[in-house]
Amino acid sequence: MTKRPNILLILNDDMGYSDIRCYGGEIDTPNLDRLAANGLRFSQFYNTARCSPSRASLLTGLHPHQTGIGILTYDSGPEGYAGNLNQRCVTIAEVLKSGGYRTYMSGKWHVSSNLKTPTDSWPMQRGFDRFYGTIIGAGSFYDPNTLTRDNTEISAYADPEYQPRETFYYTDALSDNAARYIAEHKQRSGAKPFFLYLAYTAAHWPMHARERDIAKYKGKYDAGYEPIRRARYERAKQLGLIDPRWPLSPQAGAWDKVSDKAWEARCMEVYAAMVDSMDQGIGRVVAELKRQGQFDNTLIFFLQDNGGCAEQNGRNLPGPNAANPYQTRPGKPVYPVLANDAQHYFTSMPKQTRDGRAVVLGPNVLAGPDDTFIAYGQGWANVSNTPFREYKHWTHEGGISTPLLAHWPQGIPAKQRNKLVNDPGHLIDLMATCVDLAGAQYPREFDGRAITPLEGISLRPTFSG
Repeated sequence: MTKRPNILLILNDDMGYSDIRCYGGEIDTPNLDRLAANGLRFSQFYNTARCSPSRASLLTGLHPHQTGIGILTYDSGPEGYAGNLNQRCVTIAEVLKSGGYRTYMSGKWHVSSNLKTPTDSWPMQRGFDRFYGTIIGAGSFYDPNTLTRDNTEISAYADPEYQPRETFYYTDALSDNAARYIAEHKQRSGAKPFFLYLAYTAAHWPMHARERDIAKYKGKYDAGYEPIRRARYERAKQLGLIDPRWPLSPQAGAWDKVSDKAWEARCMEVYAAMVDSMDQGIGRVVAELKRQGQFDNTLIFFLQDNGGCAEQNGRNLPGPNAANPYQTRPGKPVYPVLANDAQHYFTSMPKQTRDGRAVVLGPNVLAGPDDTFIAYGQGWANVSNTPFREYKHWTHEGGISTPLLAHWPQGIPAKQRNKLVNDPGHLIDLMATCVDLAGAQYPREFDGRAITPLEGISLRPTFSG
């Protein structure tokens, strides 16, 4: 290796093992499929089953409790659950910046409990030269809460640096700002390598997508859960991603008992459109890398923070005064939850749109538009996590299994491309890989404070087989 690579780390949100086509899915993801065909696919890569711990682990190369993010970004008492990145860890951005990299982030942060005021757990204070995104964990795709540029909270509709040609849509905004950072880097810091962390909120609830993307999937899910799940299972076996001796895990939910099949199918149509839109954006980012002559020496990783999400948010609720947003209509909990989780949901949901329309919930509301706030539900989450059991929150395979794509034309030999890596790996290994390839030094001390030793190991040997 004669030149240190740029590193583009793409993380998406609340998606299952089988959603993208190169892992067995039927959703149209041509840009990710091309990265897979010309790179590596890992069949046994693992996250922590939940968004904040996964992000903390990915950013630091440590296990989440070592960083202070044991559950989410609220203080749950013990040291490992403080809800903020602590001062005994360093981020990939901090380490690579110390090694001469420029560092950029576009996307969801969700490792800080302070949502309005910059603290030592915000991106710019943890090594990033530029930041565009949201501090909170979820929100409207049309008008996201805590939208921030660098250290300043902004509005999607009053941002002098970015205004889309059409309606603001957060997935597009993240892709467009990531592409912008790549272009600006070449102009201003072209001699230096860069690290770019692109953290999408797709396909986390609410199910928000543009009608033109939803239309592409109209009717695709009308037959229900089982046929889609069975087809994904067969494709995953054909692709070599799972052992053909493994049986398909039990079906969650019976399609013949779904009272409003058109509504239920619409939820998955919108979910697929969200994934499709993210893939379109990744295509624009890759195109910008090529336009700037950076593509061949950029290592691109793509992975997920946890499995598909079985939360019932917005599907059966009369409104935000409900005692427990995770209950079904008869009052039976879907699973035990913390009170803070309910608070997180309603903090994320706007009460109305910018033009004054009430945000509505419940089974009579078609997902997709800006005045809705609905999850896609347990049945479709079970489809997303094919062939595994359980979901986000659970540390079964359905909660912790993620695709990992690695693409790097100058660093992955041609003979290795389109191959599977079956060795187990974990989020903690990404920091170790970045430090290794950047020729950087993981510190024992940083800014005068002792740093917890790195837990992961470099994935670099897998690139050469």
